[in-house]
Amino acid sequence: MTEDAITVEEMRSIDINSEYLGISRLMLMENAGAETARAIIRKINVKDKNICIIAHLGNKGGDGFVAARHLANQGAHVNVILIGKPAQIRTMEARKNWEVLSRMEYSVNKTIFTDTSQLPLLEKLMLKADIIIDALLGTGIKGKIRTPIAEIVELINKARENGKYIVSIDLPTGINPNTGKVMGNAVKAHLTITHHKPKIGLIKEEAKKYIGELIVANIGIPLEAELFTGPGDVLISIKKRKPISHKGDYGRIVIVGGSKDYSGAPALAALAALKTGADLSIIIAPKTVSQAIRSFSPNLIVREYEGEFFNENGLKVALNEIKKADSIIIGPGLSLTEETVKNTLTLIEELKRLDKKVTIDADAIKICSKKKDVLKGLNGVITPHTGEFKILTGINLPSEENKGWISRIKIIKEQAKKLKITILLKAHYDIISDGERVKINRTGNPGMTVGGTGDVLAGITSTFLAWENTPFRAATAAAFINGLAGDLAVNEKGFHITATDVLDKIPDAFKEVTKYT
Repeated sequence: MTEDAITVEEMRSIDINSEYLGISRLMLMENAGAETARAIIRKINVKDKNICIIAHLGNKGGDGFVAARHLANQGAHVNVILIGKPAQIRTMEARKNWEVLSRMEYSVNKTIFTDTSQLPLLEKLMLKADIIIDALLGTGIKGKIRTPIAEIVELINKARENGKYIVSIDLPTGINPNTGKVMGNAVKAHLTITHHKPKIGLIKEEAKKYIGELIVANIGIPLEAELFTGPGDVLISIKKRKPISHKGDYGRIVIVGGSKDYSGAPALAALAALKTGADLSIIIAPKTVSQAIRSFSPNLIVREYEGEFFNENGLKVALNEIKKADSIIIGPGLSLTEETVKNTLTLIEELKRLDKKVTIDADAIKICSKKKDVLKGLNGVITPHTGEFKILTGINLPSEENKGWISRIKIIKEQAKKLKITILLKAHYDIISDGERVKINRTGNPGMTVGGTGDVLAGITSTFLAWENTPFRAATAAAFINGLAGDLAVNEKGFHITATDVLDKIPDAFKEVTKYT
């Protein structure tokens, strides 16, 4: 069960991705409430039993509203006690289910509590019940529980001492879902019915005495909601903007790239980082191409050094600049001269020592193939296409056709574990793995075979890394946004696009994703 436990953020992502696949959150709430009722019915004959459902204003309360209907249909005498005003119910799904209950005048009693002076009446209602269902606070808990919830939790626990059977939906109110810590006080349940997978907090030792028996209910979330990337993976990875913010708060990205032969690649990566939401993109490049890079946009900052390729002068500039960086990209347009190889490997070793977040792309992938151990333990992402993957690992991946991409999954996972780094394999079906988990990205199209789209992906990835995401989460979100931007570009222009067309669609891709908030 430990391996199956997930964080609150991961569960939120799965919910959103389910909606993206066509399974509404209203349907998931219906399934969650129905499964709660079924789990109780399997334990207790509820016919003629008095059941008190104590609900708050969030989705956990909505699950309780649904459970009330199903329990009433089995002959239970159900009383739903809403803590707060119906007009303040927070989500559309919970409001919809409250509206249904409000029309059920015969089978479900409703009581609304809006004042702590009503607590004695609440206690009386609990004492009349055989079963009390905790539908108060769930995964949205923030900080120590406050009045009146704190007093209600005490009343529920007191009712347990008086022989009442206590059931918690998803997790007991007062338990931190990610840590298992008790937030002041918590409901002591006989039975906890959690949804889809247990939250990490539920398997922590500190929480066990509050959970009682744990049942994991299947609420109809498809495997694809976890396997395939979706808007949820992006939404949980975006750094929220505070009203009072300063330059640098959302990422200072350093790009080590460019050579006398290539100036566009580092510029594309830098601009992609800015379009994604980074505050600063700083390119370290040879003087021979610095002016060409600056000409792409006034938004770019270039730190130049004497020479035509990444040499000791460039290494010195890079070592100074990375100290202030939140994330670093190495590789776009870098080239493969002997001095470039030597200095790149030295730089990567230093980044590993400093535990800096890194995206290894393009020529830097080929450089790392010469000394694979340099990747082990690096806090970052490597982004090979199939050809670069073969150079890096010696493995010729099977074709993606006829579901051949499925046979690639095990290979990518094994190599990520072996190299101890997150791999983002660029293909029609992008495969992302950190050696333990795997995600598949299906956004993107054949128009993105045009040169430069990989540089754009590197810039997006680096920004998500700068936003304090794990490499796996950053790579997952970046793959989805990059592919979606490419899809939007092709939808507008057909398969006659360039990397800059993809670049320009990054903000629109984020706008599409926010429709699922």
